[in-house]
Amino acid sequence: MSSISAGPLLAVTAAASFLYARQTELPIFQTVVSAIAIVFPLYAFVWLSWIFPLYVSELRHVPTVPGFPLWGQFFEIITQECGVPQRKWHQEHGPIIRYFFPFGAERLSIADDEALKQMTVKNPYNYPKPVRAKLWMVRILGEGVLLAEGQEHVHQRKSLAPGFSIQSIRNLTPVFWEKSLLLAKCWRQEMTANKVTTKSFEVLEWLNRTTLDIIGSAGFGYEINSLEHPETPIREAYRLVFAFDIASRLLHGIQAFIPASKYIPAKMNRDMETSRAIIINKATEIITEKQEQAENNTGGKDILALIARENKKLKAMGEPGLSFETMRDQVMTFLGAGHDTTATGVAWTIHLLSTHPEIQSRLREEIKDHMPFLFDKRSRFDAGKLAAADADQLPYLDNVCRESLRYIPPIPMTVRQSLAEDQLGPYKVPGGTVIYVLANAINRLPAYWGPTADEFDPDRWEDLPKTFTTNAFMTFLQGPRGCVGRKFAETEMKILLCCLLSMYEFKRDAATPDPEEWKMWRLVLRPKEGVTVKVTAI
Repeated sequence: MSSISAGPLLAVTAAASFLYARQTELPIFQTVVSAIAIVFPLYAFVWLSWIFPLYVSELRHVPTVPGFPLWGQFFEIITQECGVPQRKWHQEHGPIIRYFFPFGAERLSIADDEALKQMTVKNPYNYPKPVRAKLWMVRILGEGVLLAEGQEHVHQRKSLAPGFSIQSIRNLTPVFWEKSLLLAKCWRQEMTANKVTTKSFEVLEWLNRTTLDIIGSAGFGYEINSLEHPETPIREAYRLVFAFDIASRLLHGIQAFIPASKYIPAKMNRDMETSRAIIINKATEIITEKQEQAENNTGGKDILALIARENKKLKAMGEPGLSFETMRDQVMTFLGAGHDTTATGVAWTIHLLSTHPEIQSRLREEIKDHMPFLFDKRSRFDAGKLAAADADQLPYLDNVCRESLRYIPPIPMTVRQSLAEDQLGPYKVPGGTVIYVLANAINRLPAYWGPTADEFDPDRWEDLPKTFTTNAFMTFLQGPRGCVGRKFAETEMKILLCCLLSMYEFKRDAATPDPEEWKMWRLVLRPKEGVTVKVTAI
């Protein structure tokens, strides 16, 4: 964002020192190296880290977090939970703040209602994801709707709309019930095999397998069956992708700045390439089958079948439709982002219910009042009763889910980079500005949520403060770049909780680390050691 960038400056320095050496008959190589050795430190330490950010930058009038721009707030950010430092800074300095990464690299964090509306609703395509932010995600998620930008995103979103309509999702709820009940059944089988009625389960891994099976069946009409076969290659691929050892985390960070480092022969890079190959092969297999079904006018009610049929109609009318590669990338996006986010959200909800037993009991009673058949082993698998059950009719369940997603948003942040100058709140923001929208900060700001912002309280949704706005809840973002699968995820989450709470009681396992103490961010905000709870059969 600075008016002088390193490349041209070094080129000019090298050229000028070369000409100077030629005229004065000094050694050329030594003269050029000496000039660069003088100019580059001055550029990095004086211009970038002092003069430009403090006296020249167009953003110098934005409230700025105290600290010297040379190193900025970088270490505070990387050593704390994603969004927590910014949450504190917003309360101290206001809804739009500036802070620094090393060498005076300016960053904005936006929590102002009007500014958020400008970014997400009024002018969303001026704020694409920076190229660096997409580098590692695109290898696993493809260039699907999550990472597409501009008119390509508009086109993809329109093509995907039929698959994510409310009616389409209602038609898929039998799959949600089937897989959720299968998860509950698997736990009961393990308890029976161990001759116990209480057992500790690491629920995040189980939920990841469940939501992967749901997106396979409901999304693509494809049976992955990782619940009963956890060793299935596609599940193993995602385990490798989200490794949290120190070496993997370090290399992921380096690749954001040095893309060529993905070729280093390290384990993490080998794992990423292995995972990418498995995911691309599976996505290619699925989309090939769906396109054949669409051509033959066959196929079911799954999301991809609806999209493929709609795609065929668009092409018949002379519109471009989606290419094979774009459809394949949608499968990659749905597989990766579609299963991991919901699984993480449900895992955090179970954790919160295990630490708030009064909320858990109240929620269970509501489920029992509306769906008593789930509490009877003779009727809980009855297809007719399941077809008539509507998880959207449970108001307290809705409040618990919204509050959990507010309190610990599975996707804690998104990063954008402005293409052209724009007005955000009272400030002019030049093109090229890197801007963070941190759900994990905004969702807990007292300015929106009042003095109880840091409390887990589902009842708050019955009496929201006057300061609440739509943009106070940024878990799914807003506007045309908001989550296309929001309704899918919410319905899936509710049905999972109905099934599990009708069969089990959850208590915190004190023998395991508190998952809230160390949340790791890699696409989703997950606990470093998972979520282990004591599960007791009812």
